[in-house]
Amino acid sequence: MRAKREVAGRAVDAVDAYQRRHRWLGFPLAVAYKFGDDQGPYLTALITYYGFLSLFPLLLLLVTILGFVLQGDPELRDKLVNSTLSELPIVGTQLRQNVHALKGSGVGLAVGILVTIYGCLGAAGAAQNAFNRAWAVPRNSRPNPISLRLRSLVLLLVLGAGVLITTALSGLPAGGDAFGASMGTWLSVLAIPLATLVNIGLFLLAFRLLTAREVPTRQLRIGAIVAGIGWELVQLLGTYFVAHALKGAPEAYGVFGLVLGLIAWIYLLAVVIVFAAEINVVAQKRLWPRALLTPFTDRVNLTPADERAYAGYAESERHKGFQVVDVGFGPHGDEEEAKASEEEGGGSPP
Repeated sequence: MRAKREVAGRAVDAVDAYQRRHRWLGFPLAVAYKFGDDQGPYLTALITYYGFLSLFPLLLLLVTILGFVLQGDPELRDKLVNSTLSELPIVGTQLRQNVHALKGSGVGLAVGILVTIYGCLGAAGAAQNAFNRAWAVPRNSRPNPISLRLRSLVLLLVLGAGVLITTALSGLPAGGDAFGASMGTWLSVLAIPLATLVNIGLFLLAFRLLTAREVPTRQLRIGAIVAGIGWELVQLLGTYFVAHALKGAPEAYGVFGLVLGLIAWIYLLAVVIVFAAEINVVAQKRLWPRALLTPFTDRVNLTPADERAYAGYAESERHKGFQVVDVGFGPHGDEEEAKASEEEGGGSPP
């Protein structure tokens, strides 16, 4: 049994040494470990909750406002609504059939506005919390509740402008039909890289706003590129999935499928954003390579990147500016185990 453990230990050591020497493996592994250390699944779930809470009433308000503004041009109103809903590939068809303008008294409209504001501010606040946690910003350095909501409003304006631009780009192929089929085909091809470039620029600006820590903008470019490309891939994969794997499924599952599809879509986008933030942090702070077994056991020799990461986690819990957080590390796992063996055996051999 002991021989098997030694063989397994040597195999693990070989893999660990290999990933430490090769950035193509060590860097993504460090990003995954950082995502887990920061409780990334819970952070993305919180963003998803507020995103879901805000998206549906936001669509209701959009349809209602367009109904008021474009009363004399229902065709243009329908085109704008369909272009916006096309950004939701998994559930866009069902939303197109079920989302209608709010009618009757203004009470329903007022409630919709309040719920939308609550959800949007909550989603932006959850995103700021995720970024501050990723960058290990001390609690006393994070925005106060008023500043947090002001930053959230600015972020919402940025994202709102981005939605308008990407919606216009998604409508280019349809507008190109007026110039012939070939022009529409070229516009369809160009719309994807144009939308990706716009997304990268918007994410760069959003990343600049989302964290309270002063980080050079050039250090945010990698994450913005990953987020922009990842966002577009989620859109394209969602469209492909609907076209090939969900034929007839939305109609069969009804509202249940609509809700699950919407939650899944928002969650995937939130994962892309948080992972992109972790990529920026790992690259800027050089939090790689990490020890292969560091998330699983204390019996491991920490790398300098491990120690920097764990020190940052402790310092991020500082609540007051005059609070002193001192982080130190005792003997590494192998050293501690050897010391314990010596004490059990009555001391070191002569």
